[in-house]
Amino acid sequence: MKTVVEEIKAAILAAVPGAGVEILLNLGPSAQHSLLLKPDSAIAVATFLRDDAALALDFLSNVTGVDWLDKEIAEKVKVTRQVSKPVEGGEPGQVRMVEETVEETRKHLQPGYLEVVYHLFSMAKKHGPVILKMRTENRTDRVELPSFTPVWRSAEFQEREVFDLFGVVFKGHPDLRRLLMWDEFKDHPMRRDYVDPDDFEYEPTAHDEVLKRAKAHKNRDQETGVA
Repeated sequence: MKTVVEEIKAAILAAVPGAGVEILLNLGPSAQHSLLLKPDSAIAVATFLRDDAALALDFLSNVTGVDWLDKEIAEKVKVTRQVSKPVEGGEPGQVRMVEETVEETRKHLQPGYLEVVYHLFSMAKKHGPVILKMRTENRTDRVELPSFTPVWRSAEFQEREVFDLFGVVFKGHPDLRRLLMWDEFKDHPMRRDYVDPDDFEYEPTAHDEVLKRAKAHKNRDQETGVA
């Protein structure tokens, strides 16, 4: 028997030929499996999910971001190589070449990416959530994904938040700009490798902890003679 997420995937593939859809299993207690969409067909898939009479996923309740860092992967592989071995009963120093299979550990770097997660419900049919995910190509210069705001208007502010805190650039968004941080702020604070600056004096709404850190920074500069 097909699961709900498998049925939805089949319906998507029937309605949107060539759509890139992959089921991502959730092995946790919730078992809320998700559908990973390819960005180039994501808008067509989203429109189908909203407009299909049986699914009628007319409400986007939540948009969140996840930062996946570069990951070093270690794999064990079997390698066949030529090795020299002494010839039994032969002259001293006499060797022969034989093949030997050994197991080696090889490491490679799996590039990181930014992931956006969408939770969909049907107000008309009283079902959900259906969870969609999209992933950028990397975390540096290929961080564009299509905006779902033209499909579900509730994505507008939530995608702005993901843009602000994670750095995902949503193409087709009607008003993509920072939401929580000020315009001059550098970087994206929810990135896993984000490092707080030493000097918070530019913070427009300084709080006690911020002032304490700024004072410590100033004292350190005076001690080291930095102007």
